[in-house]
Amino acid sequence: MADLHDLTALEQGVLVRRREVSPLELAEHYLERADRLDSVGAFVTLTADRAREAARDLGAGAPEGAGPLHGVPSAIKDLNLTAGVRTTFGSAAYDDHVPEISDGVTLAMEAAGLVSLGKTSTPEFGSPCYTEPDVAPPSVTPWDRTRGAGGSSGGAAAAVAAGLVPLAQGSDGGGSIRIPASCCGLVGLKPSRGRISGFPMYGDPIGLGTAGSLARTVRDAAALLDALAGRRSGDPFWAPPSGGPFLAACDREPGRLRVARFVAPVIADAPVDPECVQAWEDASRLLESLGHDVEDVAVPLPPEAVGVFETCWAVLTALSTAPAGREEQLRPLTRWLTERGRAVSGPEFGLAIGALRRFAADALTALAPYDVVLTPTLAAPPVRVGALRDDADPQADFEAQKAFTPWTSAWNVTGMPAVSLPLHWTPEGLPVGVMLAARPAEEELLLSLSAQVEAAAPWGHRRAPGW
Repeated sequence: MADLHDLTALEQGVLVRRREVSPLELAEHYLERADRLDSVGAFVTLTADRAREAARDLGAGAPEGAGPLHGVPSAIKDLNLTAGVRTTFGSAAYDDHVPEISDGVTLAMEAAGLVSLGKTSTPEFGSPCYTEPDVAPPSVTPWDRTRGAGGSSGGAAAAVAAGLVPLAQGSDGGGSIRIPASCCGLVGLKPSRGRISGFPMYGDPIGLGTAGSLARTVRDAAALLDALAGRRSGDPFWAPPSGGPFLAACDREPGRLRVARFVAPVIADAPVDPECVQAWEDASRLLESLGHDVEDVAVPLPPEAVGVFETCWAVLTALSTAPAGREEQLRPLTRWLTERGRAVSGPEFGLAIGALRRFAADALTALAPYDVVLTPTLAAPPVRVGALRDDADPQADFEAQKAFTPWTSAWNVTGMPAVSLPLHWTPEGLPVGVMLAARPAEEELLLSLSAQVEAAAPWGHRRAPGW
């Protein structure tokens, strides 16, 4: 008989509904694993007593109308407000911060009956593409614990890949779900702009960021999206309602699709590892074998878009201020980006947002004839801890991050849903993701295709060392 952690999140939910296992038994199973096996820097704060209380409150089974993840353990990223639980935003300046309220993501997970085991690690304010916070050990991929888990949802990805939770929520403003998914051999789903509410902070005036799913299977990722999705009356923008549950889309054939592909980096001159190119080529052939038409296209965003994105990114970083008197506790990269952001005037910021939206419109128009777009997820397999970080030269740090992630931010700019799928492993056993993106609000088609790909080239049999 399989151990509980060998089962998918949906399979665990079925056991809860059948009363073959209780939410408390699941929580205890994963709390024991998290306490014993978290050598991957997954959790910055474990909330064992709170998890047990929540699991007990759910009872022995699932009530009528409960969702498929009712009673299943999960975790909440350390960027998301959670009432009564230390939430540091990955920063030493907030190492003792305990919010009085929960945000929409936390509330949605609780409403779905998910049991959070604690807060997963993130870099300071979720800005870097690696997870090496000053408040916790680095998050590493369990496939090679000398290499980083990616970021900024690195703790969440490490937790899922190491079997410490069956699935977890992440967030993504420039690739922060898809990057760690690639590094940890997972499915990482960034939904469309406005699919998930940013209540109550609405801290991203540009619309780059969103919450999303990290899971071992496409179906689990879809089920978590069902739990998270939905708008609130005060949301500044929202995606149109789906035609039904996202999970149901995984059981539908996508039909014959027109696939655009490009491998040239959106960020010019970024070198691409041959393993990432191989993963992309293999995925192209797989899609063709499934009956889809794959066509080469030009990079849909011009080089000028990169500088405009950087301006917006710097301003967003500058909005994440430290408590008074604790500014010196911020990392050098955060201080450098903050200074850069504060140097941008209000009119300059407004012009940058307008330019970014025009670049997005041009890209969406160019890609409109295609159902999905295929690129590599990253320009390299997981890199060693510290390889990107450079506290002595924050600008060099930032440039290294750009070279590592030359495609992911494109779909934050356009607002398109995108997913990283674990379709390739290097000869050394390192995971390499491949990225698919669909038109805005077409998560159902993206999930249908992703489920078809998973069925044709399954990865569920793979387990990281130490599983």
